[in-house]
Amino acid sequence: MFKSKIHRCVVTEADLNYIGSITIDQNLIDAANMMAHERVQIVNCNNGERLETYIIPGPRGSGKICLNGAAARKVAVGDIVIIIGYAQVPLDEAAEFSATTILVDEKNVLTETIVAKPGGIVHQ
Repeated sequence: MFKSKIHRCVVTEADLNYIGSITIDQNLIDAANMMAHERVQIVNCNNGERLETYIIPGPRGSGKICLNGAAARKVAVGDIVIIIGYAQVPLDEAAEFSATTILVDEKNVLTETIVAKPGGIVHQ
């Protein structure tokens, strides 16, 4: 199931020579209910590319969104991406599962948290 999303953040770096993964500001990881080494899907709004990788925490408050390794070829600095995390949830818990989406500004600073709960959407 969809678990969490960082919606329309800006790619700040692309490092082809790094081993792999995506580096994300730790503040955004926390706000989006994500964690280090979590598998995520990256959707590039500028060119339609989609890829999967894993999270490496970046410095808090840095706004860093850096695609590393081969993934760096799928983005350009300044591209808008959506970072999506999924979870396997037992069927008997799925109906009560909540998902978190965070919205950020052009500097990747958190502006809003949206939690989709079984009873409706909560904006924080």
